[in-house]
Order: sequence, then structure tokens, then C-alpha cells
Amino acid sequence: QVQLVESGGGLVQPGGSLRLSCAASGSIFSINAMGWYRQAPGKQREPVAAITRDSSTNYADSVKGRFTISRDNAKNAVYLQMNSLKPEDTAVYYCNALLRKWVWSNNEYQYWGQGTQVTVSS
Repeated sequence: QVQLVESGGGLVQPGGSLRLSCAASGSIFSINAMGWYRQAPGKQREPVAAITRDSSTNYADSVKGRFTISRDNAKNAVYLQMNSLKPEDTAVYYCNALLRKWVWSNNEYQYWGQGTQVTVSS
């Protein structure tokens, strides 16, 4: 089985920073794309940032210039550095991974973390 475990959420004042971490473990051959999504109360889950194995990145327009996604392939980990946080960034943030489990199969599987709460408030 595969598990994604997030950490680093919390309460921060507007303009502050947080760094989210997510580590994948279990039956993993390789992880292709990793990313972060978020879901605010009463809203649908939305993509925030994504990174490929060769570190190509994409960001939602709302976070460009403020958030930075990175990964450590040796640790099967992905990070989200969040700067200049705004109240509208308040949400549960979920880690996502698209991975291969076995060397003999090109099948890809998608996994989600349990989520970590980020609250931006004065």
C-alpha cells in the first residue's frame, strides 16, 4: 500500500509564510507528478501547484509569485513554500502523487494525503 503524509499546516497571520511537506511511502517504483490541491469550506477542491519528476512546475494563477513547489526524488517528498499568505488561502491542503508501483508495469496510480489545515487570519 501507498501512504502520503502531509505536515506543516497551521495558523498564520496575513503576509506570513508556511512550508508544507508531504512524504510518500510504501510500494513505490517511481513517482511521476506530485502536487498540491486545496479545498476551502463550501468550495470544490482546486489545484494549487504541480511538479514533474524532472522538476517542471505549474501554478494556479492565484498563487503565482507567492508559492513555490519543490520535490526531493530520493525522499519521495514534495514541498510547498507559501509566502505572502492571504486570508483567501485558508483551506485544507492535500498532497497528490501520480506514481508507478512496479518496474514491470507502466500503470499509474493516483494517491492523496489526508490533508493539512492552513488558516490565514489576524
